[in-house]
Amino acid sequence: MTSVESWGEILSGGPPKDGVPALSDPDMIAVGDEARIAPREPVITLELPGEVPRAYPIRYLTWHEIVNDTVGGVPVAVTFCPLCNSGLVFDRRIDEGVLSFGVSGKLRNSDMVMYDHETESWWQQAMGIGIVGHFTGRALVQLPAWMESWSEFGARNPGGLVMAQPDWPRSYGRNPYVSYDSAQRPFLYSGDMPPHGIPALERVVRVGDRAWPLSRLAKIGKVREGGVVISWTAGQASALDVGTIGAGRDVGTIRVRDARGKDVPHDVMFAFAFHAFFPQGTWMLDR
Repeated sequence: MTSVESWGEILSGGPPKDGVPALSDPDMIAVGDEARIAPREPVITLELPGEVPRAYPIRYLTWHEIVNDTVGGVPVAVTFCPLCNSGLVFDRRIDEGVLSFGVSGKLRNSDMVMYDHETESWWQQAMGIGIVGHFTGRALVQLPAWMESWSEFGARNPGGLVMAQPDWPRSYGRNPYVSYDSAQRPFLYSGDMPPHGIPALERVVRVGDRAWPLSRLAKIGKVREGGVVISWTAGQASALDVGTIGAGRDVGTIRVRDARGKDVPHDVMFAFAFHAFFPQGTWMLDR
């Protein structure tokens, strides 16, 4: 589903438009100069070819949800929807222009609806697809990126960069969604629950229209299916568990690569969101 079939699908998330302030052109600091982030805290990692790897901490994205940045001449939008656990990075270029994104204050299937400042079109964050306005039905290019712990990023990239703490009065490092990922139902969601007895707020690894339950991957560590290799390693805290992000329970880190070892765009989202946006999707269950 790419466009809105009923306006009733779109709800207010509480804060008004830009009530959750997106960021642009963030300051970056060296990995060795960062002392605030706990070792198991999640970051979104972006490693573009030929560029210094960058980490965008979830402790900041929890409060801002979108970061408009430019990496090696590539304009990117780093996005995180806490209500769906969806962390995606998009190329902001479309047609001959470059878009910049803000938070509309609206939700659809409990997922953030972004908007672009240039045309005021609305975009579904979990899919990167325009749903209202000039760019309805158009898709942003998703870039390979992944969530991992701060210690994992730093160990692999001692010369890397990390987004500096924004100059906003926010309780960075605190989780305002305590126990959310162990709840029975998602926030402001009235759609169907996932099939096969999968809990609504279980994390699944989405690659295209396929979803692998994280509980399955955590048991076996690695699968080679559907043309990809998915690996799971322990050590990353849930950002949606206890009040302090770095103290969350271990949900592990996922990497998705193709047969040649190249990183593949994917998402680690909640099962209900996968079912809502990919109702005909394939569930990759135990065989």
